Amino acid sequence: MNEYAVTVIGHDRPGIIADVAEILARLGLNLTDSTMTRLRGHFAMTLVCAGPPTGAEVEAALEPLGADRTLLITVRSVVEEPAHESAGTPHVITVHGADRLGIVATLARTVAEAGGNITDLTTRLSGSLYVIIAEVDVTDPDRLNEALRTAARRLDVEVSMRPADADLL
Repeated sequence: MNEYAVTVIGHDRPGIIADVAEILARLGLNLTDSTMTRLRGHFAMTLVCAGPPTGAEVEAALEPLGADRTLLITVRSVVEEPAHESAGTPHVITVHGADRLGIVATLARTVAEAGGNITDLTTRLSGSLYVIIAEVDVTDPDRLNEALRTAARRLDVEVSMRPADADLL
């Protein structure tokens, strides 16, 4: 079984997800993990899929979608990794405040130095208000919370952290 990471980036239009998913399904590839979003009129998707075709076959099948140069599509083989057990408990961090350079960099460094791992991050700029929502795995929530409060004071932003709701699968 081959495993691939497929990325699709470009101008948004209706049907991109359907086009990619149908091609991969026809090839016998199962989508095992994915994230898809729209960023200021641009579409961005990363997915991991597994199945029998070669990387060259996957690239050839997806190539027509990028022919008009509005989409950049990449296919990369990935090695199967052992199941990753979280090194901590999942939490959600929310940051909002005036837009300024370095908010994401400061947040990411603060989480890393407190022993946390960012597992998902979304940012939005709405006028002059900047909002971050980050999912993190953290071993010492009190330590991270204190570090975040210190960073928030330096950046003059509001920050909150709460335990994440468990995924129901």
